[in-house]
Amino acid sequence: QLQLVESGGGLVQPGGSLRLSCAASGGNFDWYSFAWYRQAPGKEREGVSCISDVGTTWYTDSVKGRFAISRDKTKNTISLQMNNLEPEDTAVYYCAAQSPGTGRYNYWGQGTQVTVSS
Repeated sequence: QLQLVESGGGLVQPGGSLRLSCAASGGNFDWYSFAWYRQAPGKEREGVSCISDVGTTWYTDSVKGRFAISRDKTKNTISLQMNNLEPEDTAVYYCAAQSPGTGRYNYWGQGTQVTVSS
């Protein structure tokens, strides 16, 4: 059973940066595609970025040019570097993993809070 644990959230001023990490354990890291989702108060959960098993990446339009997703197989970790943060980025951020062939993200972390405020 794959387990995901996020870290790195916190309070940051507009224009600042944060780096989120997601540690994966209990499965073959190389098999999975990973994603970051976020959910702001009163809003639906939305996909922010994803990275495939071969490193192909995708970003939602609102974070393009500001966020960067990466995976490190030596540490079994997924990271999300977030730069030039905006108040609209405030949300709980979740790491998710997709098993090969399932077409859906079926493993989720507990989430980490990101608050962008002056």
